[in-house]
Amino acid sequence: MGAFIRRIRWRRVLVAAALAAVLAAVPLVWVRVSSAPYRHAAADVPETPVALVLGAGLRGGRPTPFLAGRLDVAADLHRAGKVKVLLVSGDNSRADYDEPTAMRDYLVAKGVPADLVVADYAGLDTWDSCTRAKRIFGVTRLTVVTQEFHLPRAVALCRSAGLEAFGVGHDTSRQWASTTAYGHFREAFASGKAMWDGLVAKPDPRFLGPLETGVTSALER
Repeated sequence: MGAFIRRIRWRRVLVAAALAAVLAAVPLVWVRVSSAPYRHAAADVPETPVALVLGAGLRGGRPTPFLAGRLDVAADLHRAGKVKVLLVSGDNSRADYDEPTAMRDYLVAKGVPADLVVADYAGLDTWDSCTRAKRIFGVTRLTVVTQEFHLPRAVALCRSAGLEAFGVGHDTSRQWASTTAYGHFREAFASGKAMWDGLVAKPDPRFLGPLETGVTSALER
């Protein structure tokens, strides 16, 4: 009798573990499947008015290699006529850390006209950057630029924010294999919050503020 009860308990544990694994996988599946038709190589991404470049950290006041890679992709899209205005969205939540200005300076040094680079100083995470692009800067159609491992979540969130969003990723798998592998691992957990934000809560960004005309004005030039 005791052995029978133990077998029942183990079966319940296994069923619970299997159910937990399935539930954990649902957000990752949603992120990848919902974004799949809209993720492209740079050569075949549809033309959009705006590229949204997401921040990825600074080192010594300059873009990290991952962020520089994103900015290089965005500059190439601009040169190819795939986008006109570059909206750089990052963290400036404290006086000694100004990600968007560093991103703008990098792009201008790469030959992008300064009046076509617009800064969003309150892009504190992917959802905030996406929803602020629409609600603060008035963007309706854009190409989001980030690392390839982050691209499914970024595109899914931007589309959930009401944007007609496409995406182009920067491939880091050869040059930074271990960091890229960690990025894929992290996405498995970040997709849960993404699904909650994008489908259920749809929270306001941490900083909302007044409407900004920078993108509209740049598009009119």
